[in-house]
Amino acid sequence: MMTPGQSLLEARRVIRGIVASGHDRPSLVSTIASEIGADIIEGVVKPGQDLNTVELSKQHHSSRTPVREALMLLEAEGLVDIPPRKRPHAKMLSIEEIREIYRTRAALLEFIATDVANLADEHDIAVLKAILDKMRAAVAQRDLRASVWLSVEFHDANAGIARNSTVKRIIDSLLLRTLVIRRLSLSLPSRVEESLDDHIRLVSAYENRDPFLASAILRANHVGSLAAVENYFNKTGRFERGA
Repeated sequence: MMTPGQSLLEARRVIRGIVASGHDRPSLVSTIASEIGADIIEGVVKPGQDLNTVELSKQHHSSRTPVREALMLLEAEGLVDIPPRKRPHAKMLSIEEIREIYRTRAALLEFIATDVANLADEHDIAVLKAILDKMRAAVAQRDLRASVWLSVEFHDANAGIARNSTVKRIIDSLLLRTLVIRRLSLSLPSRVEESLDDHIRLVSAYENRDPFLASAILRANHVGSLAAVENYFNKTGRFERGA
């Protein structure tokens, strides 16, 4: 079972990879951004919670300048809000923003799925199947944290196979915006099993060189995730849930 500490480290790794590839910033700034961003994604910092630059500079043993730059990077990636003349705080997504993000991501992933179905070779399929094996094991063990990060690993590999760096960059940025609620989505009844089944059928569509079925499966996966989150929000009025 993946521990909270291991999940936090994975969040830092993913964020740093995205921030470092998309922004020309010193290593210290990227490191601080990855650590603050991971705290937001993992719920150590709650949505709407203030981010005090003085406290953060002490925590990271730096001046306030790299902390401010790190927060600006996270604002660009949708994890932080920096209102004029007010303290920065962790981004609190509205249900409208979540709908926009999921629908946009679904459309881009349909595009990716079409390319992967046409371009994937035996090695590419083997890579995806290896991740699927780990996903099966995580679902069998009811390891939600591992399931979340294996889903991220799968879609990162999937986007890489499409060989479209522009679309991958956009998808990565949208990923950071959805990671805050990804665990919520997969923790809802039957969602983790349904998501695994979608991924298995997706790889089968790739093997059969069926771009239409592949894109339809990815869209259905995201539509299902969004519907589950919307239903939860309508019942509770919030997005936080224990993991």
